[in-house]
Amino acid sequence: MISRRTFIAAGAATLATPALAQQAFQINPIFLPQSVRIDPALAANQILIVPRAHFLYFITEPGRARRYGVGVGKAGLEFTGTASIDVKKEWPTWRPTNEMIEREPEAYSKFVDNDYVQPGGPGNPLGARALYLFQNGRDTYFRIHGTTAPRSIGRSVSNGCIRMINDHVIDLYQRVPIGTKVTVL
Repeated sequence: MISRRTFIAAGAATLATPALAQQAFQINPIFLPQSVRIDPALAANQILIVPRAHFLYFITEPGRARRYGVGVGKAGLEFTGTASIDVKKEWPTWRPTNEMIEREPEAYSKFVDNDYVQPGGPGNPLGARALYLFQNGRDTYFRIHGTTAPRSIGRSVSNGCIRMINDHVIDLYQRVPIGTKVTVL
């Protein structure tokens, strides 16, 4: 039989757990998805990414966009230019590029000298969704994707991809069709 003291302690611990989890990480409100004004000359249904500001804009109509906070590539690893989203995947598989393995073999040791691909799921670095960027029909190996590292939002720390909070990339994924133009300044 459970004692009253054990019951009360377990209840208090259960109630405290969500509060502790929330204290561990809260995204800066500026990086939450929100409707914003944007240059009305920009055509609707395209994505504009401004890495220095750590924002991705999905232009919904002339003069309006849905803005998301993002994490971007480290200096020298970032993508710039124009691409299109030619592939979209839910819970994508992942394997670091050969360049990533070469740069950081200790971080990617389980991928050295084999063809291992990490299955999709909550522990996968691409997170819940991935939008694959192509140029002239060729994969750039850059992605707009979810992340297992939400603290990276608002920072320049990735190997070049555009990272988003999983709930935010799910929202964007539902809004953008295959063929969407993406411009990274």
